[in-house]
Amino acid sequence: MAGDLIRVRAGRQAWQQIKEQGLRQQDIELLLGASGGPKWFILQGLDRYFFGDFFAARQRPLNTLGTSAGAWRFASLGQQDPVAASDLFCRLYRSQTYSAKPDVAEITEEARKLLHEYIPDAAVADILQQDRFHHHWIVTRCRGLTAHEGKRQLLGLLGSAAANSVSRKWLGRFYERVVFHHPHASAEFSRAWRDMPTVHVPLSEQNFKPALLATGSIPMVLAGVKDIIGAPAGTYRDGGITDYHFDVDLSAVPGLVLYPHFHQQVVPGWFDKNLGWRRTHGKQWPNVILITPTDEFIASLPYGKIPDRTDFAKLSVPDRFAYWQQAVQQGQQLAAQLQEWIESGEIRNKVALWS
Repeated sequence: MAGDLIRVRAGRQAWQQIKEQGLRQQDIELLLGASGGPKWFILQGLDRYFFGDFFAARQRPLNTLGTSAGAWRFASLGQQDPVAASDLFCRLYRSQTYSAKPDVAEITEEARKLLHEYIPDAAVADILQQDRFHHHWIVTRCRGLTAHEGKRQLLGLLGSAAANSVSRKWLGRFYERVVFHHPHASAEFSRAWRDMPTVHVPLSEQNFKPALLATGSIPMVLAGVKDIIGAPAGTYRDGGITDYHFDVDLSAVPGLVLYPHFHQQVVPGWFDKNLGWRRTHGKQWPNVILITPTDEFIASLPYGKIPDRTDFAKLSVPDRFAYWQQAVQQGQQLAAQLQEWIESGEIRNKVALWS
C-alpha cells in the first residue's frame, strides 16, 4: 500500500518540540489509551513497537492512562515480557466466542476468564512492584438507577444521556470518576480535575483485577463490579462512560502526551458519540501527540472499516476471526511506518499542527 498510512498531529507545544528535536521517548510523560473494544486491534502493532522498542530503555517512570480496552492494553506493561503479554491479550480477545444469544452473565464470565489468563496473579505482583510504568485507569462509579442491572439501569442510562446532551458536567449527577493508580504514583496530573466528581484509589493486589474488569464493563453488556476493595462502596462500570476518548485537563503533565488512537476524532464521553459538535482538539491539548490511521488505511481493511463490537452479531465466527486477524496484521504497517519516520527524523516533516 503506497502513501502515508498514519497521521501525526500535535498541539502547539508538542508540534514545536517535534519540529526541533524529533519524537524522543524521554520527552513522553504520559501514554493515553481510549475505550473502543476491538477497535484497538489496528493499534496492536504500535503497542508492540512502543512496549518492546521505543520505551525499552526507559528508566524514568512512564505514566499510562486508559479506559476500558485502553487500560487492558496497557496492563501488558510491567509484565516480564510486555510484547508477549500484548500478543496474548490480542489472541485471547480475537478468539472470543459466545452462544447464539449470550446474556450478561455469559459475557461477564468470558471476560473474567480472559482477564485471569491474560494477567495471572504473579503478573499483578510484577506490575505493582516495578516502577518503570505507572498505571492509571478510570472506572465509573454509578449513582442512582445506573447502579442497578436490567431495565432500571437502562432508565438511568437514558436519563444520563439526556443530561449529558445539555452539559457534560451534568454527568456528575449520575456517575463519579474513579482514578485507580499505581501505588507508587501520585497521579498528580489528574488531581485538579473538576469537570465532574473525581476520587483517587491506589491499586493493590486485591483490587487490580476487579478494577480492570470494571473499566471494561460496558453498560447493559457486562455486569457491574460491586464494592471494589479500597474504593468507595458501590457499582462500578466502564470508564468510557465518562472518559471515552478523554476531554480532561492535561496541563499538569510535565512533558508530552503520546496518544495512539484508532479514530481521527477524539470523542470526550460515551454519550458524545452522536454529538458531532462535542470533540476534543489540539488547542485544548497543546502537549499531546495524536497518532491515527489515515482514511486510506482504513479503506484498505476488510469491509472498509476498523473492527468493532457489532462484528459479533454481523459476521460468522470464521469470518470474524479472519477479519480481526487481518486487521491486526495490517496494523503492523502503521508501526513500521512510524518507526521509520522516528528513526530517520522524517517525523519532523510529517507532524502537523493539530488545531
